[in-house]
Amino acid sequence: MTPAQTASVMIVGSGAAHAVVNAILKSGRDKMSSRALIDGFSALLILPAAFFVSLPHGAWLWLAGSWATHLVYLFCLINAFERADMTVAYPILRGVAPALAASVAVGVFHEPITLFTALGIGLVSAGVMTVGLGRHVDRRALGWALATGATIATYTVIDAQGVRAAPSALSYIVWVYLMLGGGIGAIFALWRGPAFIVAAKSEWKPGLIAGALSIVTYGLALYAFRLGDTPRLAALRETSIVFALGIAIFVMKEKVTTGRLIGIAAIGAGAATLLVTG
Repeated sequence: MTPAQTASVMIVGSGAAHAVVNAILKSGRDKMSSRALIDGFSALLILPAAFFVSLPHGAWLWLAGSWATHLVYLFCLINAFERADMTVAYPILRGVAPALAASVAVGVFHEPITLFTALGIGLVSAGVMTVGLGRHVDRRALGWALATGATIATYTVIDAQGVRAAPSALSYIVWVYLMLGGGIGAIFALWRGPAFIVAAKSEWKPGLIAGALSIVTYGLALYAFRLGDTPRLAALRETSIVFALGIAIFVMKEKVTTGRLIGIAAIGAGAATLLVTG
């Protein structure tokens, strides 16, 4: 396979794993404690790799920006999930991200984009938003979801630049998880205080699974960004909504509507367009 095709396969796999991680987070009773467990476990699991990869020289500022943006992102994500069903919050927050990320990547960093790539991004974004906006949405939930989407776009562009600036993709991936997992996980655990201990006793197993999958999902995405262009890959990753919707319907027993099925069709058409352009 060509580097672009390899990046496409990685990003779709990343999207599938991402849907599972978010389903685990959504199903947790104490979502901030659940997120602390996920990030903390991801840092612990990847810690041994730090002794075998080089330091991410040239990418420290990108890592700092990523850390700050992820902190805001996770806070917004937790609030969005506390106020709306996964089939509402997840599509909205993922739907606004690819168009914003593409705009910044092209406008600020002058990454290339073709007409067909722009069409694919538009179809994916429209499809994802259709899935989420096909029913009444609480204004606060909508606000948190849109804020989450904006931070997703921000950290996507930051990390795409950072992973290219680092000596290797693995170097950047390891340090992303050490900084995010160790730092943000600790902040959320301290924030919840005794409630975190209570949640950890009953939710450590799903937290461990989600922590491992978290490394897979964003590790694949970061490696893909080193191989391909940000606008196309950021949109292609939003195929995660198809996996997320399947989990929400068949596992979490949330309802599906005709509007959501139309949205899924648009996502599929957009993904096919992006795969062809790759």
